[in-house]
Amino acid sequence: MSIDRDTFENTSEDELADLSVPDQVLGFLAANEDRAFKAREIASQIDVDEGAVSTALSRLKDRDLVEHKATYWAITDDAERLESYSGYERATALFNEQRGVEDKDSWREHAPTEPHPSVEDEQ
Repeated sequence: MSIDRDTFENTSEDELADLSVPDQVLGFLAANEDRAFKAREIASQIDVDEGAVSTALSRLKDRDLVEHKATYWAITDDAERLESYSGYERATALFNEQRGVEDKDSWREHAPTEPHPSVEDEQ
């Protein structure tokens, strides 16, 4: 997996060496928590062999850290489950360094006021 120069200079060797394929996959999905991806798309984005990504996804699914539907994968929305996974913190920190921390207030500012048409009212 390639990294930017800033990450290269500011991340310790131990932190870089410790980021396993599952950690990289989970970090990528966490950084893109509002989307679902095919295994080959994840592999392309993190520059890891698709077979290794598929294996990592299966293992993460066994731990209930990712969800799978058809050919798409997404991170779980179970925050407690994610916090219990030790690699999640390292992966999230690395992706935050690479892509920046998301500004939740900015997201809320642009959030729609009406529910999406695909969401049915529970009545």
